[in-house]
Amino acid sequence: MITCSTCKHSNLDGAMFCAECGAQLIGKEDLITQNISTKQFGEINKEIPSRDIVQAFEGSDAWGSLHLLDTGQMLPLSARNEFTMGRISEGQPIMPDIDFSPYQAYAAGVSRLHGVIKREGTRITFMDLGSANGSYINGKRLASNVEQVLSHGDIVALGKLKMQILIKHA
Repeated sequence: MITCSTCKHSNLDGAMFCAECGAQLIGKEDLITQNISTKQFGEINKEIPSRDIVQAFEGSDAWGSLHLLDTGQMLPLSARNEFTMGRISEGQPIMPDIDFSPYQAYAAGVSRLHGVIKREGTRITFMDLGSANGSYINGKRLASNVEQVLSHGDIVALGKLKMQILIKHA
């Protein structure tokens, strides 16, 4: 058991955050990381092969897709015109529409409610929601709460989590 230094709650071994108050239980020096090769996914600025684009738009109502560059995972955007992005955190009352927790979002610096991607007709925009580690489009840091137009193939980074935006043209 790990005892929280803030509220004295007993947490299970291996817990990173207190289940009672949410305080961080371990320091950065206790985290173990490793480098993972991403050569198999190609260079960041290259568009993905056309055969993969077909898979990215599975479903008749898909209008776009997020291609996670570290894993190669495709997340289709469909049915709705607006999606909040971030990571789920225990005890958080508001959940993002797209949860990047399974993709090491915490380690990459993704905020709980990091940004929003929106479709208005043929115009696709992204807006940072005042995140702690910022958002970037093609390497340029965005101002918080200001919509930026996206184009097919743009690279969006939420903190250090990078994804390529794929837009289906009708």
